[in-house]
Amino acid sequence: MKISVWDTYVPREDGKTMHFDILVPSTMEEKESIFGYGREYLSSKPFQTAELSSKECRFCHMEQAPEAIADIINKKGYYIIEMENCE
Repeated sequence: MKISVWDTYVPREDGKTMHFDILVPSTMEEKESIFGYGREYLSSKPFQTAELSSKECRFCHMEQAPEAIADIINKKGYYIIEMENCE
């Protein structure tokens, strides 16, 4: 499965910046849906963050997804890769 990678940086209430990638099918172009996936992910965190918008989340590149990630995207619609300050 070919996927789009959306590079995302969101400030946390403690001054740190979360960095994570939102992975979606390459055919998905509806930005508000992609931002919605990011907001859903952020709502699962025990700390407050700034709002997620096009300022914090931008298309980065396309790549081929490993089978395990493609399976999750097929079931859930997206996949999050946590990079920095996500815990």
